[in-house]
Amino acid sequence: MRIDVLTLFPEMFDGVFHSSILGKAAEKQIVHLNAINFRQYAGNKHSQVDDTPYGGGGGMVLKPDPIFAAVEDILTPRSYDQISNNEEEAGLAEGSSESSEGVKPPRVILMCPQGETFTQKKAEELSQEEHLVFICGHYEGYDERIREYLVTDELSIGDYVLTGGELPAMVVIDSVVRLLPGVLGNETSAVTDSFSTGLLEYPHYTRPAEFRGWKVPDILISGHHANIEVWRREQALRRTWERRPELLDKLELSKQDRIYIAKLQQESERL
Repeated sequence: MRIDVLTLFPEMFDGVFHSSILGKAAEKQIVHLNAINFRQYAGNKHSQVDDTPYGGGGGMVLKPDPIFAAVEDILTPRSYDQISNNEEEAGLAEGSSESSEGVKPPRVILMCPQGETFTQKKAEELSQEEHLVFICGHYEGYDERIREYLVTDELSIGDYVLTGGELPAMVVIDSVVRLLPGVLGNETSAVTDSFSTGLLEYPHYTRPAEFRGWKVPDILISGHHANIEVWRREQALRRTWERRPELLDKLELSKQDRIYIAKLQQESERL
């Protein structure tokens, strides 16, 4: 997978792209990560990428021309070091040029508060793509022509305001890359994470078996794997029912799941 990020602050991605799961995925060349300063596409004397809004109002609006030029340049078949002056610092893989013929067009993703709320399902969908391009704004908004004629997706990570789209882009990239084959050491980790099954994840324990008088549930040290799986499923149902009950409405629950949830409801009514 190739991921390009258009931003006015590419240095924000240096640590993220070098560290933890993303850093290891880049080292293995499972993913090619690139942060590009789109100010270099401004095309004017002062490298201005924003302007005042037509019709008046406060704030500045990102101009369409540098964004379109940056995306079009990314799609030109050539190596990353010709595109980004950040390549060496970002630790990106070499030799990523590829003919545009027969290559699936990228998903061009605008990070904005008006976008679709990002979910695990969306992460799984994006992980099937070959190329993602993220556009990160840092002003009042985007010229509407960017939305209408350039992007394929608009994403938000929640109903709150941030200074720019960089942090949301990092969240989405991390969520997507960890789903790629070979990224996680344990291939089942991504499958059993919270939200991957539609449920919140069950509790985890490790050594010591007793810590300050708090013991690991006996079932987990019983060695009976079938019973452990039943316990984990029930704990995932319990945690979801207690903390995010609306998620249960979206799931196809088994008969045993429904019996267990009814039991939880009865317990709650007795309290």
